[in-house]
Amino acid sequence: MPRIYITTPLYYVNGDPHLGSAYTMIITDTLARYYRLRGWETFYLTGTDEHGDKIAQAAAEAGMDPKAFTDQVSQTFRAAWDLCGITYDHFIRTTDPYHVRYVQELLTKVYEAGDIYFDRYGGLYCFGCERFYTPKELRDGRCPDHLVEPTLIEEENYFFRMGKYQERLRQHIEAHPDFIRPEGFRNEVLAMLREPIGDLCISRPKSRLTWGIEIPFDRRYVTYVWFDALINYVSALKYKGEEMFQKFWPEAQHFIGKDILKPHGVFWPTMLMAAGLPLYKHLNVHGFWTVEGQKMSKSLGNVISPLVMKERIGMDAFRYFLLRESVFGQDADFREESLHARYNADLANNLGNLVSRTLAMQDRYFKGVVQPLDDPPPAIDRQLAAAFTQAAAEVETQVAHLGLSRALEAIFRATDYANKYITETAPFTLAKDPASLPRVGAVLHNLLEALRVAAQLLAPFLPDASTRIFTALALPREQWSAYDVPWGKMFPPGHRVHTAPVLFPRLS
Repeated sequence: MPRIYITTPLYYVNGDPHLGSAYTMIITDTLARYYRLRGWETFYLTGTDEHGDKIAQAAAEAGMDPKAFTDQVSQTFRAAWDLCGITYDHFIRTTDPYHVRYVQELLTKVYEAGDIYFDRYGGLYCFGCERFYTPKELRDGRCPDHLVEPTLIEEENYFFRMGKYQERLRQHIEAHPDFIRPEGFRNEVLAMLREPIGDLCISRPKSRLTWGIEIPFDRRYVTYVWFDALINYVSALKYKGEEMFQKFWPEAQHFIGKDILKPHGVFWPTMLMAAGLPLYKHLNVHGFWTVEGQKMSKSLGNVISPLVMKERIGMDAFRYFLLRESVFGQDADFREESLHARYNADLANNLGNLVSRTLAMQDRYFKGVVQPLDDPPPAIDRQLAAAFTQAAAEVETQVAHLGLSRALEAIFRATDYANKYITETAPFTLAKDPASLPRVGAVLHNLLEALRVAAQLLAPFLPDASTRIFTALALPREQWSAYDVPWGKMFPPGHRVHTAPVLFPRLS
């Protein structure tokens, strides 16, 4: 049985879920649903990153103990994803005892192998990023993300011999062109590896930070947040058992935003090498979302909440817009005008109209009872079937290459063809002549097949709408993912469908 292990980054619990994190969750949920429906053994992991300076600071500002604060905010994330219908298999917190234990075990293993050492270091530290920067990495002397001047810190710490594995990592990326996707981000990591990457400071003294996982061989220090958080991808599987790790880790696919490319593309694989663990299969990197051309910001009041969007237009419509409006790996812009246009043109007019017209005619002319197909079918009927066969093939190809927008484009091209089929066959005109009712019945049978295939293809993308279509078609759940049923074989004559649901009411 084919397998896939899908992971999201761990979300930092110093804020609430927003458009950026929702986008990652919707991408990964769509893929998890897609592969499950096709019989793949799937494990889908998400969770929260709960240690470090920023969390301690946020907890202090809230007047709370860090653990109580992270308990509260982590539950906010989990509740949000549940309300959004995200189908993750496991939710990990970096404060979970099993994760803490595994981080300490891995630290001990790498330390005893000689790849962790103690030294004094002076460097430029950004508290927002919780990392040291070299002067070359700064932009006009400022952190490129937070646009503040880093603080010069000099202290004794533990260091991971990351540079020892630099050449090995470079060779691996060169030998596996799809290790980091899309290619532009692979090239970015290779560019990093053309310069000395140095070693990685992996501790923080308790004199300035106590909120973290204690270094097992020196209780004066806690673990650097990245050396802690990245390990979750392995600790979650180990928690489920060694068999789970052996089954799923070789199929690991990480999904991240481009702002955390270096930790995932450089820190993490070298850590795995030092620990004697295999590397993940793919690192998949997506772009950023802006809102009306501007970066999201609380001060600008333009932060998009997934739960607000669910209440406003429905979760399926929100999913559709994010997946259809973006190209994986590229930046995208959230605009009200685009949202309105996509919703009405694609969801209301194209898909919604096809469902309502087909089922309304089936009810009006045949009381919902399916009629026989024409045998042999005329060319126009064969062309309709071919349009959906082509869409299914395109979806399979595009999903494999993370082309989710193009997969949706292929499906809606087919549903648009089905709407044109209604215009060209004109069943509403034919039905005026009783002698033409057998042809009307065949046309509607073909349209029911179109709805069935559309619902199957859309199920990972628009799960609620697909469920409503399947329910209206009166298909039992075990047939929803019966992709191998040939066109014309799903609905025996005499099968009765229901009246049409209003899938997507037009936005005014």
